[in-house]
Amino acid sequence: MEDQPFKVELRNVTKTFESKKGMVTAIDKVEMQVPPHKFISIIGPSGCGKSTLFNIISGLDEPSHGELIVDGMNVNGATGLVGYMLQKDLLLPWRSILDNVILGMEILKTPKKEAKEIAMPLLEKYGLKGFEHSYPSQLSGGMRQRAALLRTVLYNKDIILLDEPFGALDAQTRANMQEWLLDLWDDFQKTILFVTHDIDEAIYLSDEIYIMTARPGTVKSRLPVHLDRPRKPTITTSPEFTQLKEEALQLLSQEVRKSQKEGA
Repeated sequence: MEDQPFKVELRNVTKTFESKKGMVTAIDKVEMQVPPHKFISIIGPSGCGKSTLFNIISGLDEPSHGELIVDGMNVNGATGLVGYMLQKDLLLPWRSILDNVILGMEILKTPKKEAKEIAMPLLEKYGLKGFEHSYPSQLSGGMRQRAALLRTVLYNKDIILLDEPFGALDAQTRANMQEWLLDLWDDFQKTILFVTHDIDEAIYLSDEIYIMTARPGTVKSRLPVHLDRPRKPTITTSPEFTQLKEEALQLLSQEVRKSQKEGA
């Protein structure tokens, strides 16, 4: 349904939980509008509800109030509409890298032989050639994340949620993975929502950044990123990048201080 102006919308989404101390509001009146094929990052202080937001978008949880709209339809609580990858790669240790990569296609009932024929050229293109018969324990963190991301893409959903996928990687591997992810996104034209604590990463990857408030999390600001694509690492030293970073830091630091004061 490409005629829809937004691939994903959150309309006045609130989520409350019951705790020993009473009702806790994790996110409050969140509004988001994500056009198709865009790369959107979400940053905010710890405890601001980013994971709660992703659980609602993925259908693992339902909002207490408000609507989740995908392709113009209310889909509160519907699962199977997105690919969802967490910080931990969650590769199955008893399956080879190739068998891990095709897992999503198997879930979708693609015959195993056909799934492997689809996956093999992509393993070569995205730097995993020669490792298809290796097991996760034999690969570096960056290689495992590549396999996990490729598995998520081949699950063949238009929307991909990435929850700090590079958070555990060293700086050089993380930079390489950012380049790799941009190539993957450009090739497959998915709509990506990306949670990160790294402002530089958010600016470098994104078309727009949503900055969340301290708990209860809501959208404090939307920061469009008007940097030319394709992007290369040298752009991080440009005046435009620096200005965006200063603006994002100012907005985020206010919420981090609030979060620390409140003990969130």
